[in-house]
Amino acid sequence: KRRVNSRTSQAQRDEVIRRTVYVSDIDHQVTEEQLAALFINVGQVVDCRMCGDPNSVLRFAFIEFTDEEGARAALNLSGTVLGYYPVRVLPSKTAIAPVNPTFLPRSDDEREMCARTIYCTNIDKKADVKLFFESICGEVYRLRLLGDYQHNTRIAFVEFVMAESATAALNCSGVILGSLPIRVSPSKTPVRPRAPRPMN
Repeated sequence: KRRVNSRTSQAQRDEVIRRTVYVSDIDHQVTEEQLAALFINVGQVVDCRMCGDPNSVLRFAFIEFTDEEGARAALNLSGTVLGYYPVRVLPSKTAIAPVNPTFLPRSDDEREMCARTIYCTNIDKKADVKLFFESICGEVYRLRLLGDYQHNTRIAFVEFVMAESATAALNCSGVILGSLPIRVSPSKTPVRPRAPRPMN
């Protein structure tokens, strides 16, 4: 019986891997949300994980989609310039691993911002995210919504004024907002103010 279980979990792992792409050559100034904003155009993103030393010039990431079509479509984004460098997109050989703590916020200020920020997915397009979180959790300082017209859900990074509000928001995972259960997780990156785009 154990053998069957391990085989099932291997099959599930393989299925997750097929829905995941590996992105390399990412400009170190590119944030997780900018990366998610690019890939949300080709499919519904479940998770976006940036890795690599923040001080090195280039980093890499894993992006998991809800289905294999999204991951396949994402391969066409290889060569897209993000920041100053064209990214490379390949099928991933592994599922998304837990975050390595060394890749996270670079200063106490950013760590504190992270503590106040959540990453929310599966958001109904018609829902008022700010109103929802403010009515339950507390004042929202900054909200960054990502999404497009083709998909019926969006992703949001929500930065609260107080860290306690972010903690309260984590308890909202699974709550129906509009017509869908939202998924809330701690944000691994602070919501940085948008950098002005370099002029070509």
